[in-house]
Amino acid sequence: MPDQILDYKTRYLQIAFNYDLGLVTRVLPSIARSERILIEAGTPFIKREGLNGIRTIRSLWHGHVVADLKTSDGALGEVDMVRGAGATAATVLGSSPTEALDLFVAHCAELQMASMIDMLGVADPLRVLMRLKRPPDVVVLHRGRDEENTRGKVIQYRHVNRVRSKFGALISAAGGVDLKEARSAIFNGASIVVVNLVEPGDPWGGIRTDSDVAQVARHFLETIE
Repeated sequence: MPDQILDYKTRYLQIAFNYDLGLVTRVLPSIARSERILIEAGTPFIKREGLNGIRTIRSLWHGHVVADLKTSDGALGEVDMVRGAGATAATVLGSSPTEALDLFVAHCAELQMASMIDMLGVADPLRVLMRLKRPPDVVVLHRGRDEENTRGKVIQYRHVNRVRSKFGALISAAGGVDLKEARSAIFNGASIVVVNLVEPGDPWGGIRTDSDVAQVARHFLETIE
């Protein structure tokens, strides 16, 4: 397990598993270990496989494991659960009550986890952050899965400089990220790009599961270097 949470000078690739344990056990062992790769237990994956799914990812991956909880309430209990299963980072929704956000960020810090606030559906991330007792480790600018095919819906990079002017949090870009979007994310100041594994026939952007995932992951790492 990593000795530190996240390095603010490093650019990371976060690979999200959103399907089932079968895909995890087939694909994850092929991905070369790298301190620059975070493996995500996606929200659909956690709902399908539960804490056992996170434990399986932990058993196969010795780097960072992100539990994409999208917590909205009950922050202490949810953080405890995924930490016990091996996660080193977790997400909370930026639209949650300020009390939940404060508890989430503080408890992640106590447990040496990276706290990630997902700004899905939040019009003004800076306004959310200004109300907190302490900032999170990561602010996620997120275009949701259901928004990917909506004309004109883009990842809101305009918030990067506004957030950075007040806080030292890393910026993560998520939502239909392909190689072109990854380049754009880094150009606009993101430190983490979140890429979904996508099964053939599904309409979302990411790395196709019928491709050489390990090779494509290496290409992403080179792209965001």
